[in-house]
Amino acid sequence: MKKCLIASTSTLYNSDYLDYLLPELAIHFKSCQSILFIPYARPSGISHEDYSEKVRVAFAKINKVVKGIHEFENPLQAIQEAEGIFTGGGNTFLLVSQLYRFGIMDELANVIKNGTPYLGTSAGSNICGLTIQTTNDMPIVYPPSFQTLGIISFNLNPHFLDANEQSQHMGETREMRINEFHEFNSAPVLGLREGSWLEVTGEKIILKGTLSARLFQKNKNPEELAPESDLSNLK
Repeated sequence: MKKCLIASTSTLYNSDYLDYLLPELAIHFKSCQSILFIPYARPSGISHEDYSEKVRVAFAKINKVVKGIHEFENPLQAIQEAEGIFTGGGNTFLLVSQLYRFGIMDELANVIKNGTPYLGTSAGSNICGLTIQTTNDMPIVYPPSFQTLGIISFNLNPHFLDANEQSQHMGETREMRINEFHEFNSAPVLGLREGSWLEVTGEKIILKGTLSARLFQKNKNPEELAPESDLSNLK
């Protein structure tokens, strides 16, 4: 049975890394003494080692040990034997290219679907959808495929921002970008605002946090979903 927390972000404004989620993580990973961290997305080019250390500091607050997947000789075996898994944010294209490079995309999906507790933030959440075609990230590398884990039956847009009518910025809004996606694709897209996450338990998907999320479906008007909304049947 799937047990996932799929969060828009790791860090809220003026708070420490993962702090807002720690009470949830203590429950989510209660059966785990150790967490396997996947640092491949490397935000701002941070090294795997430094990224993993940042995660260790956060998880130490709930008495969990963290080990980066890069520390293992066999990444596939590390995935298979992990008690719990966290994939951090950064560049989604880089993350996906590395998961394919090391041959662990399919096995990561398998262990999550078979019940290994999983946390994703930002890029680590993007890969839970059908594809990464609705990420905000620059394609700094070219992955073999845009297809990802398929843990949920729709796509995500983490860090979703509403249009600011007072802004002088003339570029596309997030909503316009998602409309462009729907010109060529039919998958629903959920815009997750900062501080929101999805709780996945088996086939049940519930929106958590204090903010609404914005749902985009092809040939339909966008819809605001309140916290505790059930997205289990969204396809």
